[in-house]
Parts: sequence; C-alpha cells; structure tokens
Amino acid sequence: MLRPRVSGAFLDPFSPLPTLAVMCGHAGRDGQPLPQSPDTLVRRAHARALAETGISLHALGEVEFFLGRRPGEGDIYGTDDRGYHATSPFVFGESLRRRALAILAEIGVPVKYAHSEVGYVEAAEAEGVIWEQHEIELGLAPLPEAADAVAITQWVLRHLAHADGLRCSFEPILRRGHAGNGLHFHFSPVIDGVNAATRSADGRLTDPARWLIGGLVQLGGALMAFGNRAEASFVRLSQAREAPNSVKWGEYDRSALVRLPVVATDGDGRRVSPPTVEFRLPDGSAHPHLLLAGVAQAMVLGRATAELDTLLAATVASNGANGAGAGVPRSFVEVGEALARHRAVFEAGGVFPPVLVDARIERLRQR
Repeated sequence: MLRPRVSGAFLDPFSPLPTLAVMCGHAGRDGQPLPQSPDTLVRRAHARALAETGISLHALGEVEFFLGRRPGEGDIYGTDDRGYHATSPFVFGESLRRRALAILAEIGVPVKYAHSEVGYVEAAEAEGVIWEQHEIELGLAPLPEAADAVAITQWVLRHLAHADGLRCSFEPILRRGHAGNGLHFHFSPVIDGVNAATRSADGRLTDPARWLIGGLVQLGGALMAFGNRAEASFVRLSQAREAPNSVKWGEYDRSALVRLPVVATDGDGRRVSPPTVEFRLPDGSAHPHLLLAGVAQAMVLGRATAELDTLLAATVASNGANGAGAGVPRSFVEVGEALARHRAVFEAGGVFPPVLVDARIERLRQR
C-alpha cells in the first residue's frame, strides 16, 4: 500500500487543473513500513544513526544535469568544457534553471543556489545536439527529506525541459573525454539542533567528521551499488575529469573520494554556512534514498572502527604514496564484491533487508 505523507504535499506546478502532489511511503500487508521500500530504508538508517551516535545527519545534493538542443545560428558562444558560472547569452539554459529554483522554493524544497557547470559539449555531426551543463545545489535537510529533494528536483527539471523542447539528462557521461554529471552530497552532522563543526579550534577533525569520513573511505566501493548504477559511471571515474579516482580524503582535493570544502565566512570571519563533509563519488545514476541510507550506516561503522585515526592517516590525500589510496571499483562485478564484503554493515540494525542486498549483489555480478 502507498502511504501518503500529507505534511509534504504541494500543488502540482505543471498541472492545468488544481492537483495535489504527495510523496508516499510503502506499507506491507501488516500495515507496517515495508522493509524493502527505499523510503523505509532511509528513515530507518537515519533513526538508527541518531539513536547510536546522537547525530541527526543532514545532507544536500548537488544535482548536475545536461540540457540538450539542436544548434542554431545564435549558438556561437559555447566551447567544449567551458562555461563554469557563465551567464546568458553564453548559456541558453539559464532561464530554465532559474524557473526550476523558483518552483522548488514554492513547493517547499530547500535550495541554496544554482549555476552553469563546466561540461559544455559542442554538437557532433552524428548527433547534432549541443549539451550544456548546469547544477542546482539544494539546501541541507535530514536524510529522508534530502533524498526526496533530489527526486523532486529531477522531476521538475524534466518537466521544464520537455515544455521548452529541450532534452534533460542526468547520465554520468554523455561523451567520452568530457566532464560528466556527478551527484555529490554534502553532509552536516547536527547535534541537539546545531550543525557540528568538522574541525575543532586546534584544527583537529571532530568526532562526527572522523566517523563519517572513516565510514565513507571504508564503504565507498560498496556504496557504488546505489550511487553509481550505470555503465557510464565507470567511464566518468576512469577519465577522472571532475571525478574521484582513488579512495582517499582531502581538505580541498577534488580528486578525492571525500573532501572538506572551504567554509564560507563573512568579513568578520564568522561562518555564513555550516561546514560539511562532501562525498564526491556518486553520479547522476544514483538512487538517492538507498545511497543516503548507506551513508548513515557508514557513519555508524566509522564510530565503531578500531584504530580509526590510523585509517584516516593512511587515506589522507596529502600523505604522499601512503595516502594514494586503493582505486575505486572499475566494474559492476567489483562493486558487487565490495557490497558482498560489507553486507553486514548495510544490514546492521535491520536497515537493509538481506533479500534486497542479495538481489543487488546478484544483479551486479551478472552485468
């Protein structure tokens, strides 16, 4: 059965008739939340992390997407892999992107900002389509709401693109040699309603940051089962353009699996946004609910890891050869093996049902 969550209902902005849109959970025959439901999984994982660590993990997704159209006489500005933070007339998708922000805000999806991205692809003779890349960065929200926000954002973008006669793609790679669509997630541990710092006053990683980073470097390959689900995912990672290529973490390193971004401050040095831990491995093929459920399980794993500081020292990007880190999986079979090795972590606390993990491993091994 579908269980509507009426508290998050909104008027469908694309319906010509007044229509209420609702996100739903699933219930089984017993009336309880269905264990296999992605909605159930992310809610159970979030609740378990809160109960065992005292942390309500919040997240925001960076939704990257391509807009495609046939070239015309006015398309004279674009250049391959250029256009980061460009504005019109140098990008044709600016109006659509702004309309998406307005719609998302009106229907209750928190947004941070949006901009054009680097992955411009000039029209090739065979395809004859210009692909222009954009990004919408959402606002921080508890994991279940953050997963819903990504799904709703992609829905809004597809609607707008269809109405404008454009193509909209979240594919990890549209053409080899060009930047692809990541779906990076930023995480903010919230304790007693306050966004926790990632570093203490003396510069050391705080415990919430240590747990989250330690869990992600251990489970990164296994999380690809839910965060990198397309064949093109491996192309994006192998060519390492705006994508991680090894299991490491770094302060500002964009090639790392996990990084600590710059914390924005005002003229007086006060923070204007919460510090976050960024997970750069997922791409546009990700299933946000299953992926974020796995990240919550990873944080609990990091907290329980013996010799956590040794692990962090061995995987830090600035640690030369010792910090290079193992490579990320390069095939579905390798991802399946990683999930099989760590399945107990995903199943802990009754979050991921064994039957779901079995099915995912089997499918990965057959691809």
